[in-house]
Amino acid sequence: MTTTTAPARPTAPVAKPKTAPAAKPLTAYRPYWAKRFGTAPFLPMSRAEMDKLGWDSCDIIIVTGDAYVDHPSFGMAVIGRTLEAQGFRVGIIAQPDWQSADPFKVLGKPNLFFGVTAGNMDSMINRYTADRKIRSDDAYTPGNVGGKRPDRASLVYAQRCKEAFNDVPIVLGGIEGSLRRIAHYDYWQDKVRRSVLIDSKADLLVYGNAERAIVEIAHRLAAREPIAQITDIRGTAFIRRHDDPTAAGWFEVDSTEVDLPGRIDAHINPYQTTSEQAEAQGTTCSKEQGGDAPAAQTAEPAVKPITFVRNTTGRVALPPREKTVVRLPSYEQVKSDPVLYAHANRVLHLETNPGNARALVQRHGEGKTAREVWINPPPIPLTTAEMDHVFDLPYARSPHPAYADEKGGHDGATKIPAWEMIRFSVNIMRGCFGGCTFCSITEHEGRIIQSRSEDSVIREIEEMRDKVKGFTGVVSDLGGPTANMYRIGCKSPAIEAACRKPSCVYPGICPNLNTDHGPLIKMYRRARALKGVKKILIGSGLRYDLAVQSPEYVKELVQHHVGGYLKIAPEHTEGGPLSKMMKPGIGSYDKFKAMFDKYSAEAGKEQFLIPYFIAAHPGTSDEDMMNLALWLKRNGFRADQVQTFYPSPMATATAMYHSGRNPLKGVHRDPKRGGEMVDVVRGERRRRLHKAFLRYHDPNNWPLLREALKDMGRADLIGNGKHHLIPTWQPATDGSYQTARRSNSTPTPCAKKGVALKTTQPVKGRILTQHTGLPPRDNGGRPARPGTPARPAAAARKTRVR
Repeated sequence: MTTTTAPARPTAPVAKPKTAPAAKPLTAYRPYWAKRFGTAPFLPMSRAEMDKLGWDSCDIIIVTGDAYVDHPSFGMAVIGRTLEAQGFRVGIIAQPDWQSADPFKVLGKPNLFFGVTAGNMDSMINRYTADRKIRSDDAYTPGNVGGKRPDRASLVYAQRCKEAFNDVPIVLGGIEGSLRRIAHYDYWQDKVRRSVLIDSKADLLVYGNAERAIVEIAHRLAAREPIAQITDIRGTAFIRRHDDPTAAGWFEVDSTEVDLPGRIDAHINPYQTTSEQAEAQGTTCSKEQGGDAPAAQTAEPAVKPITFVRNTTGRVALPPREKTVVRLPSYEQVKSDPVLYAHANRVLHLETNPGNARALVQRHGEGKTAREVWINPPPIPLTTAEMDHVFDLPYARSPHPAYADEKGGHDGATKIPAWEMIRFSVNIMRGCFGGCTFCSITEHEGRIIQSRSEDSVIREIEEMRDKVKGFTGVVSDLGGPTANMYRIGCKSPAIEAACRKPSCVYPGICPNLNTDHGPLIKMYRRARALKGVKKILIGSGLRYDLAVQSPEYVKELVQHHVGGYLKIAPEHTEGGPLSKMMKPGIGSYDKFKAMFDKYSAEAGKEQFLIPYFIAAHPGTSDEDMMNLALWLKRNGFRADQVQTFYPSPMATATAMYHSGRNPLKGVHRDPKRGGEMVDVVRGERRRRLHKAFLRYHDPNNWPLLREALKDMGRADLIGNGKHHLIPTWQPATDGSYQTARRSNSTPTPCAKKGVALKTTQPVKGRILTQHTGLPPRDNGGRPARPGTPARPAAAARKTRVR
């Protein structure tokens, strides 16, 4: 490996900006011979199903922590169907009992590899709350039963697969693998853990949307290429020994040359004589002291100044990017030094654009046992034609028959809540260029939007209308990670390929961003005009600062695609925490709300916005939460459920939480020389306080809030007037609160002493929202029965806040 020192600030690029390199289309591969078996109605989960299909073995077996739902919103179905379209025989082992290796042998030995994933969610986030308490449910399991997957499922499944068939390659994937591809902070153990590749002993890790990488891996393994030689596929990570000869020819750049995290020494004056250098250090130089010094008896050449030759081109030569690897601080370094952890996190996020990202390498261990985790640049995003290919595959759009209830359906005791949520929804795009620091979408799907064609989306709606049992004419969502980023991206492919900004909309909308919502408006109108479609709702989160750039879109959305309420996520009202989240100011919310109310009034509809907020995010002071509570009270909002910040692996906000520094502004060991320190909300009491401010109306929180307000010097907010945040008197409380989403919640005494909130049973057949107090949304379905009592207007102001 060749080591170079790259200049931190080159005066000009080596060559003109160019777009991301082209990738081999998914449909350009010669199908594997097993394509003759045709398409399976469901990918098999048992030997009996394999026998029925005429298979003697599986080429690839996918092990997943989720129940198998054959729908394009579930990762195992997308990867399985994509590989099936290439001609491979794919089996599924879903939620196996991990106590032994036997359940991993149920489909026999795969011919090519095991594909291992924890599922659509990180297994630790799926299992534990933000307060590290065990959840009793799992939305990706039949019957919503918790505990059907192990903690850190990727590790356990990989080890069991290796135990079952030691000579079968293991390819790790899914969001759990994506977020743990380098040394990462683990919130549940409160320490930095090694790369998941090291702990799992997998042969390859595929991060991000894996279609392009997994197809190439499968075909190369089918061609009998050893998996140890497959080290050049984008979107993959693998392990090398520190002295591996296959690394020859790479130019290594230390990450501190890309982004300096520590003390910066003054540059040495090349014209300074030896005596002047010694004098600057408080010593003398014996070479220039005369003949009485021993060194003077030896003839020495005269000191000559270094001659600098001006570069007439004005450019600094850099090693070729495609053969450059950036060395991150080792696992041992980031484990013991939070500053270097924040630095490594910052460098990783700087190398996420497929158009200019370089490979990364991080050492784990020391001496002869050291291993290098190599991370290739991110995958090239799928084209529209490739997205159509993936989503047009023959999905059954329902759970596997093995999960059927006593009536042969999936609506009874074995219902899978995650499938129910997306049962009548359509995914139109991938990716997000918002760059919110607490979110993991960018680390997994990237910030370049990958959109389907309008025709493909319409075909899926029609198929859902005609084939999916229980469809009533209501499409629950037409969106993706963000509802209104469809076909939006950089105006210039060259600029997009060269850009290293973490967000296209923060601190303001980039002038190079195309904000045209026209294609999305056209799709909405065409979809709602389809025969048999009564209403199309938008359930995905909306980027409202982007939406206000197109009043026509807001009008179309509000007047035709809002079923009584619309969720948006300001996340906070104060500039401090918003700057750490990379979210717009509350003024953008006010602007969108004005448009929302205007177009709702024009349509003669009473509709409501549902703002989401986060408590205890890094950079949030107690005063920030107090001001947010005051804003909520002024605007008449009462939070139903509260979401506190959850440090997911590899997120930028998690690096803030662990290191106390802001990677967005550079990382320096000495804050006085650059960078920014971050106020981190730690400890149960302070986290409870921030949650209590969001639920200022809950009597159980009043004692804690009174104490905090007095400590903050804001006792003026305690009183019985409308301008006060909390009252002086305290009713009897039992430490619980009522929520519309939990059947086991108990009533909490309301403002009148001794009077409990009255619970009402929902009327059968009436669609209710999951948000306290909001009216049922008008989704084009059957109207409520005559005599159904109307909700009081005051209750309509309540909402859910996360």
